[in-house]
Amino acid sequence: MAPGSPLDGRVRRGQESREARRAQIKERALVVFGEQGYHATSVSDLVAAAGVARGTFYLYFDSKDAIFVELLDDLVRHLRSNIVGVDVSEGAPPMEEQLKATVVRIFDTVVSNRSLTRIVFREAIGLHEAVDQRMRRFDDELHTYVARSLRLAHASGTLRSLDARVSAACIVGSVREVVNRYVVASDADFDRDAVAGALLDHHLRGLQPFAPSADLG
Repeated sequence: MAPGSPLDGRVRRGQESREARRAQIKERALVVFGEQGYHATSVSDLVAAAGVARGTFYLYFDSKDAIFVELLDDLVRHLRSNIVGVDVSEGAPPMEEQLKATVVRIFDTVVSNRSLTRIVFREAIGLHEAVDQRMRRFDDELHTYVARSLRLAHASGTLRSLDARVSAACIVGSVREVVNRYVVASDADFDRDAVAGALLDHHLRGLQPFAPSADLG
């Protein structure tokens, strides 16, 4: 088939049409999952929301599990793109700023994907082995990134000696809890920069000692 021929154009338009239909089904499925939850959603619900025949749905997805896992893959791919390499070159931003920027990007991603984030937190763990594997893999990648950042900060003299693995686990766990409280359990927006800064400030500096009040005896 010669490039630019009428047949080539029809093939390209057909592919674009299939891709658009697939994207439409996924977009509508995300709305339904967000409104009804994973367990309460059926293939019939997804078919009706997408406005396609059941046979058309199965041309693109084998099951409800298949479309949900693909939606989750999209979310995890976005989350993974937030974890960039640690820059230790001369003139690079301080390590704390790099960590903060990563946490802010994660917050931005989950807020933009609030419906799917809620399903992951409320229903997905233990729901499907493929889902569990993807979330564990991302969790491990984030933990490795934070631990490496802490080790580099210690090597540069900006952080005291500590167990980087344990500290990284605490920071990642805190990110998860903040997402749970600010994104999963609430519809309100929040100052992501301020929250990320407060989270890291707590972990990197701890709770400062204070003088006891006179009226406490």
